[in-house]
Amino acid sequence: MHLPRPPRRRSATWAAAAFTATALAAGVMPAVAADTPSAAVTAKIDPSLSSAVAKGGDATFFVVLKDQADLSGAKKQRTHAKKAAAAFKELRSHADDSQASLRSFLDKEKVGHKDYWIANTIQVTGDQDLVDELARRSDVASIVKQRTFKLDDIETSGAKVTKSRTTAAGSDASTGADAAPQWGVADIKADQVWDQYQDRGEGIVVASVDTGVQYDHPDLVANYRGNNGDGTFTNDYNFYDPSGVCATSTTPCDNAGHGTHTMGTMVGKNGIGVAPNAKWIAAKGCESDNCTDGNLLAAGQWILAPTDHNGQNPRPDLAPNIVNNSWGEKGNSTFYQDIIAAWNSAGIFEAFAAGNEGNGSTCSTTTSPGSGASTYGVGSYDSAGKISNFSGFGPSLLDGSAKPDITAPGSNVKSTWPGSAYNTISGTSMATPHVAGAVALLWSAAPSLVGNIDETRKLLDEGARDVDDTHCGGTAAMNNVWGEGKLDILASVDKAPHTAAIASGKVTDKATGAALNNVTVQTTDAAGTVRTVTTGTDGTYRLPLAAGTYTFAFSDYGYAAGTATGVTLTAGQAFTQDFALTAVASHKVSGTVLDVTGKPLPGTKVELIGTPLDAVTTDAKGQYTFAKVAEGSYRLAARPTAPVLCNGNYTGAATVTSADLTKDVQVPNRTDNAGSTSCAPVAYSWIKGSGKVALTGDEDARTISLPFPVKVYGVSYTSTSVTTNGLLNFLQPRLGDYANVALPSAGQPNGVVAPFWDDLVLDGKSSVQTATTGSKGSRSFAVVWNKAQLLDGSGARVTFEAVFSEATGAVTFQYQAVPGQGSGATVGIENQAGTDALQYSFNQNALTDLSAIRFTPKAA
Repeated sequence: MHLPRPPRRRSATWAAAAFTATALAAGVMPAVAADTPSAAVTAKIDPSLSSAVAKGGDATFFVVLKDQADLSGAKKQRTHAKKAAAAFKELRSHADDSQASLRSFLDKEKVGHKDYWIANTIQVTGDQDLVDELARRSDVASIVKQRTFKLDDIETSGAKVTKSRTTAAGSDASTGADAAPQWGVADIKADQVWDQYQDRGEGIVVASVDTGVQYDHPDLVANYRGNNGDGTFTNDYNFYDPSGVCATSTTPCDNAGHGTHTMGTMVGKNGIGVAPNAKWIAAKGCESDNCTDGNLLAAGQWILAPTDHNGQNPRPDLAPNIVNNSWGEKGNSTFYQDIIAAWNSAGIFEAFAAGNEGNGSTCSTTTSPGSGASTYGVGSYDSAGKISNFSGFGPSLLDGSAKPDITAPGSNVKSTWPGSAYNTISGTSMATPHVAGAVALLWSAAPSLVGNIDETRKLLDEGARDVDDTHCGGTAAMNNVWGEGKLDILASVDKAPHTAAIASGKVTDKATGAALNNVTVQTTDAAGTVRTVTTGTDGTYRLPLAAGTYTFAFSDYGYAAGTATGVTLTAGQAFTQDFALTAVASHKVSGTVLDVTGKPLPGTKVELIGTPLDAVTTDAKGQYTFAKVAEGSYRLAARPTAPVLCNGNYTGAATVTSADLTKDVQVPNRTDNAGSTSCAPVAYSWIKGSGKVALTGDEDARTISLPFPVKVYGVSYTSTSVTTNGLLNFLQPRLGDYANVALPSAGQPNGVVAPFWDDLVLDGKSSVQTATTGSKGSRSFAVVWNKAQLLDGSGARVTFEAVFSEATGAVTFQYQAVPGQGSGATVGIENQAGTDALQYSFNQNALTDLSAIRFTPKAA
């Protein structure tokens, strides 16, 4: 849960007493129980937060707990996957335990909140009274106001965006397959690593926390990890948008260009990127050119344990190897030092921009988080070899550490841009991805280094070309202008331990001998570490691997999968593993899609995931057909189109063997994003109102007591606000909400149950009533709107109710008379944060007379 809460104007004495009683009941003693906060308590509160709430207003802030997770066990794990899994387990379990008392207190106070495990903090919105109460808690370390960080200002130097001129092969005419590398790529000697080590980042996954990425840019699409290689894409676990800016959270986007540009410098094809064969994923932690704390925290968690697009079902085994961060701000980044510690414990290398606050001479101009001692901060130089006039210098104002750590090309850097275009821009934002891409080259060439943060930083430092400028302190070898010097990835790779075995080979069609391109080659070692590459146009692949025993798996649509097991590789070995795949026959796949009630569901999009086949849509009888599907194991997905109502998305196995396959499916009940609540149509059983609620006219609201506690998104309530506009608001009375919106919505009201949210008026013919039926333990409580008039000029009237079940915690919406089928209403429930909801309909012809819909919470 999270965020908005009603303003609470309580006396300090009352607040202290209420807090003390609550804290004692929860088993937590406050540090101080006094009418006026002590100096020690006040010291916990961010001064900017104190200013924000001083005049009686609300502010959004973070409560940081004292108790921190012990990540030493994660650091001791030997593989990247095991490090990430151990760090995730420790961080989440520790947060669950240490936050329990504070969560309980907030729930009792009807304060919405959002909980984070990577930095052990809770996001809250509240007033001065709440801030003071929380600061008195002995488990609270600090309370800080929500901040917004900036992407590094882009120094454009008059550069223009140029459109990609694509050839049939999808490469830019000016930077084609044989194009010379960009000046920065060549200056750090990445192209020499390509040539001398045949290393382009194979088997390594890089990520960014930025503005998103144009995933299908011609220079980026081939190595997007979500690219299935058959014309389809899997964005779950490969792209995440906590900001909610993308038109659909399942499809990557970039509304600012910055993230696409930085990703291109890391992994872009055609001379654009440093490691053009590395895979990439991305978290959109920045809404545009700004990045709020909450989105950055959510992005930081996702990097350590990627999730599906709903933020559910975390998979730390899919964490990237490297993450680029080209953003920052003056002052302290409250949480990112904790996040960096978590990433490093998981074996994830992070690179941060040092900031563009420099002016060519002024010292201590690096920005946070890149200015922190624990981060690897990157400064910028130009193509003439001079420090960029915007590059931030050390020493750090944050902690006095020497900064930057290293410098890289950052002036007039050409890279990818949304619209399948290119842009030439400048900034430490442009320098930092050169470092992230360089680490991909280093780890690909020397896989024994993967996850070893300290040794990797040491090799980057040792390989850097020294530049003597000590006007901000330091030495010729390490100073606060250039750090360790100019990035030289060839020198670092030269110094790396060259113990890798080089596995290579060619994949062909067994019958014809023809080379097969874009075949997925996956290796798995005894510890479960997976590395993946794809074959080139000539069917060949190359992958450096640490000494060990491996299973090789080869897969491509239209061919039977092949494996080679028990392959033992020794240090420095050159190993060839060719493989011939056998083509398979094709068969028809067809069936019927049924809705949650068992009726045919027309207009449903059906896909066979893992094939290049276009999606099909069910006909009026709910039927679909794929005429020719190659034998193999796939995932069949059925996604209803609007109106979705209570029909959820279906995904299940579809195995095509030696004959046509008939596969009928029934979609499940739809749930909210968290999977915490589902909806289903149920039998209509009207409850007549008896007790009257004193509501009249337009924009009126009354708070009523409930006969038994009602839970909404896990929080228990004994009262609710009933409004004329068909809403039950569990956080606060909200008047003037005549304009219904789609759910979820960050704007208030939040924490609502909306049986029929529309602009309604109660006149002499209308009323709102309540009724309680049944015996204790199995009671039902109904709130009934009788003949409420629609203010749409039609004069039509609607009668509906919301019924709460004491036994199951479900809420049922029932409709006696709904003119226009609810075409102007919002129907659904929303959490206290406005971040999740189960919306049945929004301005749709989705309701009928004498019908009912039930929203049921997931059993604990």
